[in-house]
Order: sequence, then C-alpha cells, then structure tokens
Amino acid sequence: MDKIYLDYNASTPLAPEVVDAMQPLLVDFYGNPSALHWAGSQVKELLHHAREQVASLIGSSAREIIFTSGGSEANNLALKGYYFKNSHKGNHIITSKIEHPAIMNPCKFLEQIGAKVTYVGVDQYGRVSSEEVEKEITNETILISIMHSNNETGTLQPIKEIGEIADKNGIAFHTDASQSTGKVSINVNELKVDLLTVAGHKLYAPKGIGALFIRNGIELEPLIHGAGHEFGMRAGTENTLLAVGLGKACELAKQQEENPQIKDLTNYFWNQLKAEFGEEVVLNGHPKQRLPNTLNVSFVRRIGQDLISAIPRLAASTGSACHAGNIELSPVLKEMNVSEEVGMGAIRFSLGRYTTKEEINQVVLELKRIV
Repeated sequence: MDKIYLDYNASTPLAPEVVDAMQPLLVDFYGNPSALHWAGSQVKELLHHAREQVASLIGSSAREIIFTSGGSEANNLALKGYYFKNSHKGNHIITSKIEHPAIMNPCKFLEQIGAKVTYVGVDQYGRVSSEEVEKEITNETILISIMHSNNETGTLQPIKEIGEIADKNGIAFHTDASQSTGKVSINVNELKVDLLTVAGHKLYAPKGIGALFIRNGIELEPLIHGAGHEFGMRAGTENTLLAVGLGKACELAKQQEENPQIKDLTNYFWNQLKAEFGEEVVLNGHPKQRLPNTLNVSFVRRIGQDLISAIPRLAASTGSACHAGNIELSPVLKEMNVSEEVGMGAIRFSLGRYTTKEEINQVVLELKRIV
C-alpha cells in the first residue's frame, strides 16, 4: 500500500519547481559570488534575486535578509547576536514557555553569561497573553522573542499586539516564524517585528537553508566572523544553490497565499475524526487561531505513539515521549494543562501541498480499525 505523509511540520518535500530552479547551479553556475569576474557576477545576481524573493514574501527589503543554514542558526543569531551587541543597554529577555528548543536553549545559554530571561505561560489553547508580556517588561528589557505559531499545536500567537507593545516601549522584537512562513500571510511591518526567522525545509525548500530578517537599524554581533559576507552578518561563501531553492520556494508560497485547499482539507479531516470517534477525540490548540494545515488531536485514554506505530505506512508525529512504559507529555501540552489521559494520546497530523482527500479517508479508516 502507498505510504501516507502527514508530517509536513517536521519537513516538506522539495517542490518540483524548486528542484528545477536549483538544477543549473549544480553544473553551470559555480563561481564565487564575491568574485569580480563573469563567473562571480552571474552567481551574485542569482543570490540577489533569491534574497528579493524571500523579502517579497514577508514584506521586507532584500537588504534586510540574511541567509543562514536554517531556522536554528537564524534564532541563535537573533538572540545571541542581539544580546552580545546590546547588553550594555540591559540584560532582560522575555520569551514563552512553549518555544522551540532553538529558542529555549540559546536563552538558557545567555542566562549562564548574565542574561535574565522571563518565560511567560500560555492559556488552555497554547496562546500567549500580550498583556502578560507587557507586565513583565522592566527598564532592563532589551528583547522579546515569541514564536509566530507553535510547531506542535499550530496555535497562532498575538504577534501584532506584542509587536505594538514592544514598539511602544522601544524594545526589539523577534519572532520565530519557521512554522508559519509559507502557510499564512506574514508582513514584518504590519506585525512590527524587528527580527524574523525563516526555515527552508518547512516550505518546500531544501534542508540546510534559512533566513533571518533584520530590520534596518537593528544591530547584531555576528556569530561567524570572517570576511564581510551577508552584509557583514555571516562570514563564509554563500550557499547559492540552497539560497536559490529557498527563493523559489518563497515565490511559490506567495503565489499560493490565498489558496484555501489545505485549510479545507484539514477541517474535513477533523470533521471526519469527530464523526467517527465523538468524545473520544479532542482537539489540542486553538480551534480558529491556528495554522491551516495543523491538526493536533488526542485519542482519549490511548497512547498516540502506539496508534502511529500500528499504521506503519503513516508518517505523523507525537510530542509525547515513551520511556520504559511511562508516558511523558509534550512540554507544550503540559503548559496548556492538558490532562495525562488526554495528552498521552496526542498525535500531530500536519498536511501539505501534496496531501489528498483519499489519503485522509485512508487514515481515518485505519484509525477506526485500531481504536
């Protein structure tokens, strides 16, 4: 039987158009973009075009886009880079308790060298309160970092409201939009963010490429020192091959921004599950303020990993870990105060551009057979 992939939040396949855009760089465009001769200028032009494509998707200028090796590096550059450059102004950072490890661990590192970090909680839907963020601001606060959407539940955060608070208080604001970029419309000026993270392999580009939006006027200390690549923000000859892939993926995402197909399919999936399992299935996360492709559901008094394992052809994920028969709930579900009997049955289904209704029907049938 055909395999079914419903783990698009973990990684997406390469879009065929992205593969086509990258293909010439494997053969013909091999020059160093910093070189002044014909071979370098060709590649430099491709790199600049890719930067424009990324910028266009999020409403920034190309000059504000720095290519990185992925979302984790972009997050590290945003947090550490800002702290190293601006800690003379204060040492306080505000973030949330449900951030990705690529935010949590840099924060823990910065705490070891003098930073004070406040971790704000979330409500039952996994949503941060902008009022709580505002309450935690002190005279020492220099940076706020709140994810745009949660990778497990898909819950969207009140980024615009927090951006306005940060702007009013003269505090830099970063959002990790790794999971959101390409799924929902994002405009850095409307959101009032100063730093924003993009991860290529979440939007049909290759792994190993990402970007950080750095608003003009925001100063960071580079993590990688050397020659002046990426406007002096990241030394090392640019990976033009992957940057071109990310650029093309961003162009495709912008073309499909208003496409309701994935959202309709996700809603169809949830309605089918409710029809089959009734009270035995629970939605984790916000019912409306969430990513259009993400469905985190719990099968009550079941173990999510056992259900996934019973359908070998299905690729989906569960945030809970099983150790020697004991179930450890996902930290995100814990912060949402999800009970153990509900949380242990959590499965994250994340749909994508190539998901079909037939695949959804097959998964529902398989789950019905097991549950």
